[in-house]
Amino acid sequence: MPKYIIERELEGAGKLSESELRDISQKSCSVLNRMGPGIQWLESYVTNNKIYCVYIAPDEQTIRQHAEQGGFPANHIEEIKTIIDPTTAE
Repeated sequence: MPKYIIERELEGAGKLSESELRDISQKSCSVLNRMGPGIQWLESYVTNNKIYCVYIAPDEQTIRQHAEQGGFPANHIEEIKTIIDPTTAE
């Protein structure tokens, strides 16, 4: 199944408290549970004003559906074609 990276613009994301991040995570998980096993959240990276999330889903529309149901922005969605790291150079 394809893997996607989602850019979510969220002013002040880097200043969110642990409690606020937990609430956002719980909301996301609640929506995922309702949507079923066809979509999976792997991890997210929080920066000053954005959150970058990595998901597995059958298509971009499923990602957008999750965002709409959760009330999350999904400003940019890209399918991940491959992953490289330092071991790629070996």
